[in-house]
Amino acid sequence: MTRVAIISALPAELKPLVQGWQHETRNAVDLWRWQFDEGQWVAACAGAGVDAATRAFAEVELDGPIDRVVSFGWAGALSEELEAGKAYQITGIVDARTGERFSVSNWPEPDLNAKMAGLVTSAVVADEPEKRRLAAAYSAGLVDMEAAGLARLAAMRRIPFNSIKGVSDALRDKLPDFNRFIAENGQFRIARFILFVLIRPWYWPALVRMGENSKKAARGLKEALLENLDRRGVLRTRNGYPNFKH
Repeated sequence: MTRVAIISALPAELKPLVQGWQHETRNAVDLWRWQFDEGQWVAACAGAGVDAATRAFAEVELDGPIDRVVSFGWAGALSEELEAGKAYQITGIVDARTGERFSVSNWPEPDLNAKMAGLVTSAVVADEPEKRRLAAAYSAGLVDMEAAGLARLAAMRRIPFNSIKGVSDALRDKLPDFNRFIAENGQFRIARFILFVLIRPWYWPALVRMGENSKKAARGLKEALLENLDRRGVLRTRNGYPNFKH
Protein backbone atom coordinates (compact mmCIF):
# COMPACT_ATOMS: atom_id res chain seq x y z
CA MET A 1 0.00 0.00 0.00
CA THR A 2 1.32 3.45 -0.94
CA ARG A 3 0.89 6.19 1.69
CA VAL A 4 1.27 9.87 0.76
CA ALA A 5 1.61 12.40 3.60
CA ILE A 6 0.34 15.90 2.74
CA ILE A 7 1.48 18.29 5.47
CA SER A 8 0.15 21.83 5.93
CA ALA A 9 0.09 24.41 8.69
CA LEU A 10 -3.63 25.27 8.75
CA PRO A 11 -6.89 23.42 8.05
CA ALA A 12 -8.01 26.16 5.62
CA GLU A 13 -5.11 25.31 3.30
CA LEU A 14 -6.42 21.75 3.02
CA LYS A 15 -10.16 22.47 2.96
CA PRO A 16 -10.83 22.13 -0.80
CA LEU A 17 -8.71 18.96 -1.00
CA VAL A 18 -10.11 17.00 1.95
CA GLN A 19 -13.86 17.54 1.56
CA GLY A 20 -15.43 14.18 2.29
CA TRP A 21 -12.28 12.59 3.70
CA GLN A 22 -12.30 10.82 7.08
CA HIS A 23 -11.24 13.31 9.78
CA GLU A 24 -9.95 12.99 13.32
CA THR A 25 -7.93 15.08 15.78
CA ARG A 26 -5.20 13.23 17.63
CA ASN A 27 -2.51 14.63 19.92
CA ALA A 28 -3.43 18.18 18.78
CA VAL A 29 -2.92 17.22 15.12
CA ASP A 30 -5.77 17.35 12.58
CA LEU A 31 -5.73 14.33 10.28
CA TRP A 32 -7.75 13.59 7.13
CA ARG A 33 -7.58 10.28 5.27
CA TRP A 34 -8.73 9.04 1.89
CA GLN A 35 -8.38 5.28 1.58
CA PHE A 36 -8.38 3.62 -1.85
CA ASP A 37 -7.45 0.28 -3.40
CA GLU A 38 -3.81 1.13 -4.03
CA GLY A 39 -3.15 2.95 -0.78
CA GLN A 40 -3.92 6.02 1.27
CA TRP A 41 -3.49 9.79 1.18
CA VAL A 42 -3.19 11.38 4.62
CA ALA A 43 -3.35 15.16 5.14
CA ALA A 44 -2.22 16.62 8.45
CA CYS A 45 -1.70 19.99 10.11
CA ALA A 46 -0.60 21.10 13.56
CA GLY A 47 0.18 24.81 13.16
CA ALA A 48 2.80 27.12 11.71
CA GLY A 49 6.52 26.48 11.79
CA VAL A 50 8.95 23.59 11.52
CA ASP A 51 8.19 22.19 14.98
CA ALA A 52 4.46 21.99 14.25
CA ALA A 53 5.10 20.41 10.85
CA THR A 54 7.35 17.86 12.53
CA ARG A 55 4.56 16.93 14.94
CA ALA A 56 2.13 16.51 12.05
CA PHE A 57 4.63 14.32 10.17
CA ALA A 58 5.24 12.18 13.26
CA GLU A 59 1.51 11.64 13.78
CA VAL A 60 1.09 10.40 10.20
CA GLU A 61 4.13 8.16 10.59
CA LEU A 62 2.65 6.53 13.71
CA ASP A 63 0.14 4.70 11.52
CA GLY A 64 2.70 3.24 9.13
CA PRO A 65 5.52 3.96 6.69
CA ILE A 66 5.26 7.03 4.46
CA ASP A 67 6.08 6.62 0.77
CA ARG A 68 5.95 10.29 -0.27
CA VAL A 69 5.87 13.60 1.61
CA VAL A 70 4.27 16.75 0.20
CA SER A 71 4.71 20.13 1.89
CA PHE A 72 1.47 21.84 0.95
CA GLY A 73 -0.01 25.25 1.75
CA TRP A 74 0.28 29.00 1.57
CA ALA A 75 3.42 31.06 1.06
CA GLY A 76 4.37 34.70 0.65
CA ALA A 77 5.66 36.07 -2.65
CA LEU A 78 9.23 37.38 -2.71
CA SER A 79 8.84 38.77 -6.21
CA GLU A 80 6.21 40.86 -7.96
CA GLU A 81 6.34 38.30 -10.78
CA LEU A 82 4.65 35.64 -8.63
CA GLU A 83 0.91 36.19 -8.63
CA ALA A 84 -1.18 36.11 -5.47
CA GLY A 85 -3.81 33.37 -5.56
CA LYS A 86 -1.76 31.09 -7.83
CA ALA A 87 -0.24 27.71 -6.95
CA TYR A 88 3.39 26.91 -7.73
CA GLN A 89 5.38 23.70 -7.78
CA ILE A 90 8.54 24.12 -5.75
CA THR A 91 11.81 23.40 -7.54
CA GLY A 92 14.11 23.57 -4.52
CA ILE A 93 14.14 24.68 -0.88
CA VAL A 94 16.63 26.48 1.32
CA ASP A 95 16.50 26.75 5.11
CA ALA A 96 17.17 30.39 6.02
CA ARG A 97 18.31 29.40 9.51
CA THR A 98 21.01 26.92 8.45
CA GLY A 99 21.65 27.58 4.77
CA GLU A 100 20.85 23.95 3.93
CA ARG A 101 19.43 23.30 0.50
CA PHE A 102 17.03 20.51 -0.35
CA SER A 103 16.03 19.11 -3.71
CA VAL A 104 12.61 17.76 -4.68
CA SER A 105 11.71 14.42 -6.25
CA ASN A 106 10.04 13.62 -9.54
CA TRP A 107 6.26 13.39 -9.38
CA PRO A 108 4.53 10.13 -10.42
CA GLU A 109 2.56 12.01 -13.12
CA PRO A 110 4.19 15.45 -13.46
CA ASP A 111 2.15 18.42 -14.62
CA LEU A 112 4.39 19.77 -17.39
CA ASN A 113 2.46 23.05 -17.59
CA ALA A 114 2.78 23.86 -13.89
CA LYS A 115 4.12 27.17 -12.63
CA MET A 116 7.48 26.77 -10.85
CA ALA A 117 9.29 28.64 -8.08
CA GLY A 118 12.08 28.25 -5.55
CA LEU A 119 11.24 28.45 -1.85
CA VAL A 120 12.99 29.64 1.31
CA THR A 121 11.80 28.55 4.75
CA SER A 122 11.94 31.24 7.44
CA ALA A 123 11.41 31.02 11.18
CA VAL A 124 9.05 34.02 11.08
CA VAL A 125 6.27 35.47 8.95
CA ALA A 126 8.16 37.81 6.61
CA ASP A 127 7.14 41.43 5.99
CA GLU A 128 8.17 43.30 2.83
CA PRO A 129 11.72 44.27 3.97
CA GLU A 130 12.39 40.72 5.11
CA LYS A 131 10.95 39.32 1.89
CA ARG A 132 13.31 41.50 -0.14
CA ARG A 133 16.26 40.39 2.00
CA LEU A 134 15.37 36.72 1.57
CA ALA A 135 14.93 37.12 -2.17
CA ALA A 136 18.36 38.73 -2.51
CA ALA A 137 20.09 36.24 -0.22
CA TYR A 138 18.60 33.03 -1.58
CA SER A 139 17.29 33.80 -5.09
CA ALA A 140 13.92 32.32 -4.11
CA GLY A 141 10.45 33.31 -5.26
CA LEU A 142 8.42 32.26 -2.22
CA VAL A 143 8.74 32.06 1.56
CA ASP A 144 7.05 29.69 4.03
CA MET A 145 7.69 28.42 7.56
CA GLU A 146 7.58 24.60 7.22
CA ALA A 147 8.93 23.09 4.00
CA ALA A 148 12.63 22.85 4.88
CA GLY A 149 11.84 20.95 8.07
CA LEU A 150 9.73 18.44 6.17
CA ALA A 151 12.35 18.13 3.43
CA ARG A 152 14.95 17.33 6.10
CA LEU A 153 12.74 14.63 7.64
CA ALA A 154 12.10 13.08 4.23
CA ALA A 155 15.82 13.12 3.35
CA MET A 156 16.72 11.42 6.64
CA ARG A 157 14.29 8.61 5.79
CA ARG A 158 15.05 8.57 2.04
CA ILE A 159 11.41 9.29 1.25
CA PRO A 160 10.52 11.13 -2.01
CA PHE A 161 9.68 14.75 -1.22
CA ASN A 162 7.66 17.39 -3.09
CA SER A 163 6.13 20.75 -2.30
CA ILE A 164 3.29 22.84 -3.71
CA LYS A 165 2.70 26.36 -2.43
CA GLY A 166 -0.11 28.82 -3.12
CA VAL A 167 0.56 32.56 -2.85
CA SER A 168 -1.53 34.12 -0.08
CA ASP A 169 0.19 37.52 0.05
CA ALA A 170 2.02 39.57 -2.55
CA LEU A 171 5.39 41.22 -2.05
CA ARG A 172 4.06 44.73 -1.35
CA ASP A 173 1.02 43.84 0.79
CA LYS A 174 0.97 45.89 4.00
CA LEU A 175 -0.20 43.40 6.59
CA PRO A 176 -0.13 43.22 10.39
CA ASP A 177 2.77 41.50 12.11
CA PHE A 178 1.35 37.97 12.30
CA ASN A 179 4.28 36.71 14.37
CA ARG A 180 2.89 38.24 17.56
CA PHE A 181 -0.23 36.07 17.22
CA ILE A 182 1.50 32.71 16.71
CA ALA A 183 1.73 30.68 19.92
CA GLU A 184 4.74 28.55 20.82
CA ASN A 185 2.93 25.44 19.56
CA GLY A 186 2.37 27.06 16.15
CA GLN A 187 -1.34 27.75 16.64
CA PHE A 188 -2.69 31.10 15.48
CA ARG A 189 -4.39 33.15 18.20
CA ILE A 190 -7.36 34.17 16.09
CA ALA A 191 -9.35 35.92 18.86
CA ARG A 192 -6.44 38.19 19.75
CA PHE A 193 -5.83 38.92 16.09
CA ILE A 194 -9.44 39.91 15.47
CA LEU A 195 -9.42 42.28 18.44
CA PHE A 196 -6.18 43.81 17.17
CA VAL A 197 -7.38 44.50 13.61
CA LEU A 198 -10.88 45.66 14.57
CA ILE A 199 -9.48 49.00 15.74
CA ARG A 200 -6.94 49.30 12.91
CA PRO A 201 -9.03 49.75 9.75
CA TRP A 202 -6.00 50.63 7.64
CA TYR A 203 -5.22 46.89 7.53
CA TRP A 204 -8.69 45.86 6.37
CA PRO A 205 -8.27 46.20 2.57
CA ALA A 206 -5.06 44.16 2.55
CA LEU A 207 -6.58 41.51 4.81
CA VAL A 208 -9.64 41.20 2.56
CA ARG A 209 -7.35 40.74 -0.45
CA MET A 210 -5.33 38.18 1.46
CA GLY A 211 -8.47 36.24 2.37
CA GLU A 212 -9.64 36.17 -1.24
CA ASN A 213 -6.20 35.19 -2.52
CA SER A 214 -5.85 32.49 0.12
CA LYS A 215 -9.14 30.85 -0.87
CA LYS A 216 -8.18 30.97 -4.53
CA ALA A 217 -4.72 29.58 -3.75
CA ALA A 218 -6.21 26.71 -1.70
CA ARG A 219 -8.31 25.66 -4.69
CA GLY A 220 -5.24 25.88 -6.91
CA LEU A 221 -3.24 23.79 -4.45
CA LYS A 222 -5.81 21.02 -4.63
CA GLU A 223 -5.84 20.99 -8.44
CA ALA A 224 -2.04 21.04 -8.63
CA LEU A 225 -1.70 18.12 -6.24
CA LEU A 226 -4.25 16.01 -8.11
CA GLU A 227 -2.57 16.83 -11.42
CA ASN A 228 0.71 15.43 -10.10
CA LEU A 229 -0.54 12.43 -8.15
CA ASP A 230 -3.46 11.39 -10.34
CA ARG A 231 -3.32 13.36 -13.60
CA ARG A 232 -5.75 11.11 -15.49
CA GLY A 233 -8.18 10.71 -12.59
CA VAL A 234 -7.70 6.95 -12.55
CA LEU A 235 -7.46 6.63 -8.78
CA ARG A 236 -10.37 8.96 -8.20
CA THR A 237 -12.82 7.50 -10.72
CA ARG A 238 -12.03 3.92 -9.72
CA ASN A 239 -11.98 4.49 -5.98
CA GLY A 240 -14.82 6.91 -5.29
CA TYR A 241 -12.92 10.09 -4.52
CA PRO A 242 -15.47 12.12 -2.50
CA ASN A 243 -15.28 15.41 -4.41
CA PHE A 244 -14.03 14.29 -7.83
CA LYS A 245 -15.63 15.96 -10.84
CA HIS A 246 -15.19 14.69 -14.37
